[in-house]
Amino acid sequence: MGVGELDGKVTIVTGGANGIGRATVERFVEEGARVVIADVDEDAASALADELGEGAVFQKTDVADANQVQATVDFTADTFGRLDVIVNNAGISGAYRRFLKDDLRDFDRVIAVDLFGVMVGSQRAARKMVDLGGGGSIINITSIAGILAGAGFVPYRAAKAGVIHFTKVIAVELAEHGIRVNCVAPGNISTAINAQFDTASVVQARQPLQRLGSPDDIANAIVYLASDRAAQVTGVLLPVDGGASTGRPPDKEK
Repeated sequence: MGVGELDGKVTIVTGGANGIGRATVERFVEEGARVVIADVDEDAASALADELGEGAVFQKTDVADANQVQATVDFTADTFGRLDVIVNNAGISGAYRRFLKDDLRDFDRVIAVDLFGVMVGSQRAARKMVDLGGGGSIINITSIAGILAGAGFVPYRAAKAGVIHFTKVIAVELAEHGIRVNCVAPGNISTAINAQFDTASVVQARQPLQRLGSPDDIANAIVYLASDRAAQVTGVLLPVDGGASTGRPPDKEK
């Protein structure tokens, strides 16, 4: 087996037990990384770690709890002696409600997981990276919903938009330590979080590239940003959405 893109790198993937997180963990291990799966889903995360063998370990982590995030960062550095990459992927959508009828019952938890979790994960990982000599890559997962406005899911859309600007802010702050910070925006991806939507019809109506994206498409973009091939890339928002954030496809009837 040859040397992979991430050979020898030590990484944390939050929300790594399912969907995009799982695909990312699997790709990272394939590329030679050692991965800490940080998730609240003990059964799925433990099973994935067992399946992947020495390349992955599970650490239960609620990203909305700063103490748990710190414990995961410390565990990673203590176990492997370094921390090169964190992928802040954990996220929840809340329920669909139109704004005037929304009692905002989901606000606190959505913001805690989707925005605060990204912020504290980035901060605690960056502190550890600096303590270990500097350098590293932080990759934050936002959403096409953070780029394009739309009805419903107001706390989710606001949180994901916040992730984009936060990423750019800390890319400037952390550059002096050699830490790169980038953001990936999935769109129209076939995952459990999107199960309530008819993704095929969304692709047909809203996406120029008429192909339904998969978690592997996002994982491939994340691997690039984590790798040394992206050594000169920081502060970037990378949509992986078949062009949906660029414009709608033409009407085929005209």
